[in-house]
Amino acid sequence: MTDGLVIVDKPGGMTSHDVVSRVRRLAGTRKVGHAGTLDPMATGVLVLGVNRATRLLGHLMLTDKGYDATIRLGVATTTDDAEGEVVSTSSTDQLDEATIRSAAAEFVGDLMQVPTAVSAIKVDGKRAYQRVRDGEEVELKARPVTVHELTVSDVRVSTGPAEVDVSVRCTSGTYIRAIARDLGAKLGVGGHLTALRRTAVGPYDLSVARTLEALGEEFALLPIATAARAAFASYDLDEAGATDVRYGRALDLDLPGLTAVFAPDGEFLALYEPRDGLARAVAVFTG
Repeated sequence: MTDGLVIVDKPGGMTSHDVVSRVRRLAGTRKVGHAGTLDPMATGVLVLGVNRATRLLGHLMLTDKGYDATIRLGVATTTDDAEGEVVSTSSTDQLDEATIRSAAAEFVGDLMQVPTAVSAIKVDGKRAYQRVRDGEEVELKARPVTVHELTVSDVRVSTGPAEVDVSVRCTSGTYIRAIARDLGAKLGVGGHLTALRRTAVGPYDLSVARTLEALGEEFALLPIATAARAAFASYDLDEAGATDVRYGRALDLDLPGLTAVFAPDGEFLALYEPRDGLARAVAVFTG
C-alpha cells in the first residue's frame, strides 16, 4: 500500500512542514503534503497525504474542523497568541464567569471575522505573516466564517488574568486566535490564545491520529479508498460505469454533491460532482 492518508497527532514546537519532512523519510517518498497547516505552538490532528492521496488534500481542506483552546483575557499580543509581543494589559478583576460565558456565546453562528495579521493569507502575492515580520502594517479584510459550536468548558477568574477553556467546531478558514482576540475586545480587556489543540479535520479525529514516535515504530497508511469513503459521499459503480470513469467521462447519475466513486472491486476511482444535469469528474485517481 503506497497511497493513503497519515493522521498525525502533531506535537507542539514543530511546524507543519517539519512534520511533512519527517513523514517523507518514514514513507520513503517525497510526495507527501498536508491538508491545512497548524501553528508551531498548536498540537493535534494534521492530515497528510502520501503519493496519489495528496490530490485528496485540497478537497479535505474545505471540511469542518474541531479545536480545544485556552484563551487568556487581559493581555493582547501582536500575534493574538502567546508567541507574540504583549501590546496591552488590563485588569480582569471586574469579570465574572457569567459575563465571560455570555460574551463567548456571541461567537456562534455566521460571523464576519478579520483573520489574525500573522496568517498565511496572501496580500499582493506575499504571505501576511511575512509582511508582519518585515515590519509592515497589515490590515486584512473581514471574511465570512461559521462557528457551529463553541462550548466553554472552564472559566478561571480567581487569580491573575482570567482564562477560558473552549471547544470549537467551525468551518475551514476560521481563526481560533481571532476568536480569542475578539472575545477579549468584546469584554474590553484584550485577549490572546495560550494553547490550541486541533481535535478533528472532517471525519478524522484524535482517535485515529498517531504520534510521530508511534509512526516511527510502525508506519501505516489509512488506505486511500477507506479515506475517501470516510470523507465523502460514496457510490459503487458497475463495470461499465467504472470504465467510463477511467476515461473521465460524464455519468448519468444523480449525486448528492461531491462523491467518491468506486469500481466493483472496491478500488477508489475518482471524485465526481453533479453539474449540468450529469455527474462529472472533479479528479480521477486511477490510471
